[in-house]
Amino acid sequence: MTSRPDAVMLFAAGFGTRMAPLTDHCPKPLIPVAGKPLIDHALDLTRAIDPARIVANTHYLPDQMADHLQPLGITISPEQPDILDTGGGLRAALPMLGDGPVFTMNTDAIWAGPNPLNLLQDAWDPERMDGLLACVPVAQTVGRDGDGDFNVDDAGRITRGKALVYGGAQILRTEGLLHYPEPAFSLNRLWDDMLGRGRLFALAYPGRWCDVGHPAGIALAEDMLGQCDV
Repeated sequence: MTSRPDAVMLFAAGFGTRMAPLTDHCPKPLIPVAGKPLIDHALDLTRAIDPARIVANTHYLPDQMADHLQPLGITISPEQPDILDTGGGLRAALPMLGDGPVFTMNTDAIWAGPNPLNLLQDAWDPERMDGLLACVPVAQTVGRDGDGDFNVDDAGRITRGKALVYGGAQILRTEGLLHYPEPAFSLNRLWDDMLGRGRLFALAYPGRWCDVGHPAGIALAEDMLGQCDV
């Protein structure tokens, strides 16, 4: 088993309920933002680190997702008949991802600044870490309502709190996923186990980040990207 991540899991199976009515007939990852589908923004970041394997899970309108992803060489992990949530979805994809730690990335956010996957790769320390989450200070987020998800101490370890928003990119060791009996579960369960062992860490992202989980987020993300191009 390698201690360095060389595979990426893209979470693309959700229903996109908050994005309705745009998702009535189109899966959320295929909604265009700044001239290309949301998932292609994530794919650009993913390809820049040249992973050995890229896997995307699908559930809602899976034929549309397959038509887009398969010509791009992305391996699909279909979730049928039931959606498996983030933890169950990642566990179901492990045969395609390999045994080592993996990157995971949500496909409903836009990053403006350094590639978060590069930063995670450089900061990953398997001797101390079971998980490393790219987190954004609340003041650097766009389209985010409410407080953050985590606090961080001087050593980089995180606890539940309000200072940092989880940006949707991380490196995880995956062995712990095998301990949960139910097929569908959230990665929050794995995080809580890592928190309890002092093995969950945060990388503070230095750029800006936009949540595109709702229709208003499209214009916000495009404006953010436009400002970065100036």
